[in-house]
Amino acid sequence: MIKVLIAEHLPLVRRGLLAALESEPDLRVVAEASTLDEVVPAALSSAPDVAVVDLDLPGLPVAARLAEQAPGCAVLILSARPDPGQVRRAFDGPALGFMTLAVAPERLAEGLRQVAAGRRAVDAELAAAALRSASNPLTRRELDVLRIAAGGARSTEIADQLFLSVGTVRNHLSRIMCKTGARNRLDAVRIASDSGWL
Repeated sequence: MIKVLIAEHLPLVRRGLLAALESEPDLRVVAEASTLDEVVPAALSSAPDVAVVDLDLPGLPVAARLAEQAPGCAVLILSARPDPGQVRRAFDGPALGFMTLAVAPERLAEGLRQVAAGRRAVDAELAAAALRSASNPLTRRELDVLRIAAGGARSTEIADQLFLSVGTVRNHLSRIMCKTGARNRLDAVRIASDSGWL
């Protein structure tokens, strides 16, 4: 019997997951959580084999907390609007599985079985999109500049934080926009985030 923890903030979705998983003979939901702070205590009290976690909970910090505090609990992330960057970030961390909320219940159940056995589980379309997604063309310094720019900082503020000249920051921003094909720095932030580079 595979023990499952459901971590989902929307009650209707959580109940739907519960109903779908409870219909499987080898899966048993042993705990539910609706907030980030409830997940680890639920895992510690119920000792699940696997947690199915909503990315919006937020799922990546939940996966990191579970890996640290409940290492016997594998993680499968669910996302309503997945993109290749999310898949890459999830797999760069402790998550073993990543699927969309549109997945068929039997495919989710199979994914949970795979993750509980220590294997990766990902929707084929998501995996293909993540593989097609370009590798990161930005240098470490360009990523530093873009991360600070993502917070709304102006070139002078970026220069102060990174101990660079304003001209150097502008050059970095120009190269970032060329490399990403972005129209402006906000578009560059979006592209880099969607691609999993930030």
